[in-house]
Amino acid sequence: MTVQIWREYTIAPDGTHHVHRGRPAYTSRFHEALKFHPPGLAPVSDASGAYHVTPDGLPAYPERYLRAFGFYEDRAAVHSDAGWLHILPDGSRLYTQTYAWCGNFQGGRCSVRQFGGSYLHIDQDGAPAYQERYRYAGDFRDGAAVAQRDDGQHTHIDAQGSLIHGIWFDDLDVFHKGYARACDSAGWLHVNMRGQPIYETRFKSVEPFYNGQARVEGFDGSLSIINESGATLLTLRPPRSSPLDTLSSDMVGLWRTQTIRAAVELGVFEILPARSDTVESRTGLAPSMGARLMRALQELDLARLDDDSVYHTTERGILLARAHPFSLADAALMWGKEHYSAWSGIVESLRSGESSFHKMSGQNIFDWIAGRPGELETFQSAFSTYAKHDYRALPEKLDFGVHSAILDAGGGRGDLVFTLLRAFPALRGVVMDRAEVVESLKPPRALAARCQFVAGDLFAEWPASADAVILARVLHDWPDHDALRILERARDAIDERGKLYLVEMTLDESSGSGGLLDMNMLVMTGGAERTERQFAQMLEAAGFRMQKTLPTGFVSSIIVASPA
Repeated sequence: MTVQIWREYTIAPDGTHHVHRGRPAYTSRFHEALKFHPPGLAPVSDASGAYHVTPDGLPAYPERYLRAFGFYEDRAAVHSDAGWLHILPDGSRLYTQTYAWCGNFQGGRCSVRQFGGSYLHIDQDGAPAYQERYRYAGDFRDGAAVAQRDDGQHTHIDAQGSLIHGIWFDDLDVFHKGYARACDSAGWLHVNMRGQPIYETRFKSVEPFYNGQARVEGFDGSLSIINESGATLLTLRPPRSSPLDTLSSDMVGLWRTQTIRAAVELGVFEILPARSDTVESRTGLAPSMGARLMRALQELDLARLDDDSVYHTTERGILLARAHPFSLADAALMWGKEHYSAWSGIVESLRSGESSFHKMSGQNIFDWIAGRPGELETFQSAFSTYAKHDYRALPEKLDFGVHSAILDAGGGRGDLVFTLLRAFPALRGVVMDRAEVVESLKPPRALAARCQFVAGDLFAEWPASADAVILARVLHDWPDHDALRILERARDAIDERGKLYLVEMTLDESSGSGGLLDMNMLVMTGGAERTERQFAQMLEAAGFRMQKTLPTGFVSSIIVASPA
């Protein structure tokens, strides 16, 4: 048998052995046999475990594993009782440690996952190729790999772990013929080695370029072939929806908002599972109205109908049940009532630069809610859900344990501070908000010794101070002059060596992302979402120096500042 004859081996139809020119290559039979790889070894498994065999079907070494994979660059990944590792062709270990998972070597590097969940690349000797750790790290191709950080953003790194271009995307692929598939907030596109888009259009999906052209799918359902300038060379499938269709759908968003509000107000999600006639009778609807409402909820993917004509909540719909820990029931009422009414005055807000809600009600929204206990409860409950969802990752982003006390100004029901106190046992917390918000609030029993609620006015002297102050989604409620006054009060309340943390959306100056939320702030409060540059200018004017901005992985970022 020649040394290279294994290159002609194929796997038998039943997967139990290898075949050479239609005949069994050896007499052994396995539970599973996989493809041969250089240097002429194939992974197999039998009653004894998983291992590699030579072209004669004989074991290449005595060890057995839970799983074994092919050799790449003379190294194979195996899964042992202790974890994953790489072995050499003689069966010896490449290194002593084990991992939660190992990939295959490519370009002298291999992706591995540590038991704590972080990814990195190791070199051909099994040593870490760099110091950084990532949420995910993919295979190397042509000297580049995709790495994902904790907030879900992706970029390209080289074999030494350095950033190739330093541009981050929502999703990303390795380079292929000089271009990589990338996804930003607007959709999929192709980027060059500098991370720059090679055309302006965004698509629902794109394939890699092949000899100067790529297949893409548009948001309208069309399929096309484009060239490297983004120009359409050939239409493979016409649009499934026209611009008129999609614009019309956007224009009737009120249908969705008000249908959801009605279902929550009627208590539909507390009744399900039920038939439409049961929903109708229990909510006091007119004849046939139950079926019409449930059909609309089904279209919104909030309810599904089974074979017995019973409606059930979907994964989305269950979030509108009040018993759900992240219930959006009160948010549905909030968006569907006061916000909905105020948006009818958007044109006047745009012309005046002032809040439509204030003009409609004669008060700012916070004063208006203060005199209406029902609306106050709805408002606080809605934003408490968003806080519990969006702020849960903050302890992973920053070490708040370096502080002795933290003051959350405008902190509502305290969900953010509770999250931080649970993560940092030595930290103390103060939650400051308007009197009507905090007057009946108490911290959880387990945190009572380290947390207190105090009544305070954002614009007057604050009743508490700390070496760390947080303003979470507070500044966007106010126009620039009021936001500056709040920052000045924060400066008075913070220790000289303390830190200020702003949790806010930072607008992307190159895209429209965040534009609708910015419009909502104008309508409801006269406030605004702001760019990172605008925050830096405002902080400087209030006596702070902006140090860094960290994405949270959700809507907001954390802006860290210190007294100047």
